[in-house]
Amino acid sequence: MPVYVQHEVLARINDVFNAEALWQAPGLSLFSRRPLLRDLLERSPREQRGRAATRCFSHVTLMLPQDDVDDDRHLTRGARVRDLAQSLAALHQKDFGDLLGGDEVRYHVVGAEAVEAGEVKVKFGHAVYLPAPGEQVLYQVSASRDSAVWQPVCAIYPEQRLTLVGQDAEHATYAVPGWTFGEGGILLINDGPEAPLEVQVRPKDALDCHFDAANHYYVLRARGGAGQRLLLRIERAAGALPAAPDKAPTTPSARPPAVWKTRMSPDTEMTAMPLAVPAAAAAPIAPIAPENDATYAPVARHRITLAALALPRLSRYRDTGAQALEVGLGANLALSAPGKDNLIRFAVDDADDVHAITADGRQRVAVPSRFAPLDGAAVQLHAAPGGMAERYAALLGLERGPSQPAAAGTRLVFGRGMPALAQLRVLDAPHFLRQLDGSLAASADRLGLSRNAFSWEAGSEGLRIVRLSDTQALFHLDAELRMVGQIDVATQEQPYVIPSGHHLVAGHYVLRFDA
Repeated sequence: MPVYVQHEVLARINDVFNAEALWQAPGLSLFSRRPLLRDLLERSPREQRGRAATRCFSHVTLMLPQDDVDDDRHLTRGARVRDLAQSLAALHQKDFGDLLGGDEVRYHVVGAEAVEAGEVKVKFGHAVYLPAPGEQVLYQVSASRDSAVWQPVCAIYPEQRLTLVGQDAEHATYAVPGWTFGEGGILLINDGPEAPLEVQVRPKDALDCHFDAANHYYVLRARGGAGQRLLLRIERAAGALPAAPDKAPTTPSARPPAVWKTRMSPDTEMTAMPLAVPAAAAAPIAPIAPENDATYAPVARHRITLAALALPRLSRYRDTGAQALEVGLGANLALSAPGKDNLIRFAVDDADDVHAITADGRQRVAVPSRFAPLDGAAVQLHAAPGGMAERYAALLGLERGPSQPAAAGTRLVFGRGMPALAQLRVLDAPHFLRQLDGSLAASADRLGLSRNAFSWEAGSEGLRIVRLSDTQALFHLDAELRMVGQIDVATQEQPYVIPSGHHLVAGHYVLRFDA
């Protein structure tokens, strides 16, 4: 494998800011026992024909002792650092001008804690690039172990063709946080803004790497697929979709809109209501055995499931002292109280920002977003649909939300403190809502959920809803969590019908009715 990044150490330097002392030893280099910068560049050409060099490297990074760089910044405002970079660039241009091929000579001088006094570390090579002043970033590369907390790796510029990321900056252009694979790295090949970024494992048998098109990132594992994974995300800086290996990920086709029918209302001539989905055929009644008087009734199939949590905009509740609402997901992605044993947690603060929290830290996340903290398991953070956005910051999908049977023909009341569907009100506990004084609120349900929010009754045509509180906001979402409408009129005489598979939002709870 070629050497993409050349690392060398210049030792026994009396003055690390002396360009001539770093560039070439006085006298004949033939008798010099320690190679300096000019010798290193001459011995490692960029291109050569036979033994003759035809091009040399033109971008060089120097790492000086951090104390020396700090002293220069304090005493001369960094003048010696700037003079060193300019002087070395001039010497480089003078001695290797015929081997540059039109490339601009660029030097970058930084401080590093790992560099000892009297030493200078030098980095150059095929995968070392220094951007021109004002050059815009083309790609941003970041890494994660859990798909929630992403650590920046590097930026890639339009003219930067090769970038090697891996274990540490000694063996690659940039180190990847969380890298646990030892040897090997990922080579990023940029053939211009119009071409997709090419991703290769170097050496090619060092790692297993595949592109997850559903989540727009690369999954890295040790050879054979064993051990911990690492995720690598490559995004265009302008906000475009992440680059794919062959083509941009396709999006699922839009589903047909919901079907509507009209019903007569005593207050208005015509009221648009969702068409009830026909109920599933009742299970057949088993015949009565001649020797047995038992009668077999059909099994009730109606269920109500907590499909998602509606994370509120806490800025609407500042007068209550609410500072943050936080919910956790356990190892099986089941909802749990926030704690260190959670696989991932989500929090919304009083500035309405949504954060993901894992063992790797806390990070603000965009909405909508998708997370895959485990292989084969995903968590979806949906944007609040139109009409709900002023009340809610996001909808947190629950793949394994609690569920409860709904007996047909029985009218019950849902609300704060009501026993009906109480096991679905998972935030009715002093673990989720934190106040400004640091204390925990007795129940998060006090935000947005009335004591008597609505009554419900399961039927063959759907879930019949009667709104009981004038201040309770109720929303009807379809099977894809898209807005159908806000429920303003729902009376005993004219209940609102939620078809099977659709959702009802009340307070923090997104309830799905299944028949």
